[in-house]
Amino acid sequence: MTTQVIVLNGGSSSGKSGILRCLQAVLPDPWLAAAVDSLVEAMPASLQTSDAGIGFAADGGVHVGSAFRELEAAWMEGVAAMARAGARVIVDDVFLGGAASQERWRKALGGLDVLWVGVRCESTVAAGREVARGDRAVGMAAKQAEAVHQGVVYDLEVDTTHTEALECARAIAAHVG
Repeated sequence: MTTQVIVLNGGSSSGKSGILRCLQAVLPDPWLAAAVDSLVEAMPASLQTSDAGIGFAADGGVHVGSAFRELEAAWMEGVAAMARAGARVIVDDVFLGGAASQERWRKALGGLDVLWVGVRCESTVAAGREVARGDRAVGMAAKQAEAVHQGVVYDLEVDTTHTEALECARAIAAHVG
């Protein structure tokens, strides 16, 4: 089968977005980007101030509620529908629930050829990137660095601690069928 979806999972500031852009540049066919950050940005502001939505704590913790989960499920089904319609899609996500998050994606992407990629980065390096970005709650990268990988099964893992996004993208592209 031909790979239809690439799922990148890693903590905040691990390098997923950079890898995604590099994958779009090195893969021979066009691939669409589907980033969880775009989903959050597409939600009404009211969902960032209610328990039903998504909340970001001062210490970097993230809380998601029922309304967020409903919209996330619809988004996942939409991503899967694009792939089923012939688009190749790269998902950039943060599996806050580890294996449970992967299971939600597995259900949505059922029947599609998916390449599961873990994007790792040492927490101290990710924390430094987080500070440099200036758009994340300090502590988020450290909290997520290992937690998002708990119980998740990958086809391939890359580590951006000392490896550039382009090199990681080339390693991933070598596994795309």
